[in-house]
Amino acid sequence: MSNALYFRILTQKADMLPLCPLIQQLNTAVTEEYYARMLDEMLPHGYRMVAVYEGEACLGLSGIWVAFKIYSGKYLEMDNVVVAAAHRSRGVGKLLTDFITDLARQEGCVTMMLDAYKENEKAHIFYEREGFIKSGYHFLKKL
Repeated sequence: MSNALYFRILTQKADMLPLCPLIQQLNTAVTEEYYARMLDEMLPHGYRMVAVYEGEACLGLSGIWVAFKIYSGKYLEMDNVVVAAAHRSRGVGKLLTDFITDLARQEGCVTMMLDAYKENEKAHIFYEREGFIKSGYHFLKKL
């Protein structure tokens, strides 16, 4: 990584749309049209995105939500966390997680949480190293 890395907190659809190819590295079935529609649904509910850049290139990103649950109190959820394939294992994920952890503290959160696909064992190892614990199962029911 030659240029200085910097972070942006994105709150506008126009800033998030160009990052669809990075989202597709995590969720290959997501189309640009679906991504745009989901942003329209999520942004009014407080969805934001943290992105780490080197020059003009986005190296990694995470959606973020702040909400409350009885068992966790005020929490920040990291959502669709992805580091560009060409930049994995270079510390980008750690920088992104550290930045978001600081942001969560600044916003008064007492917990952070995320989902990681069960087959993504490298992510499990990474998040456990970063202090996250496996605390249960996330169940889905498609309607």
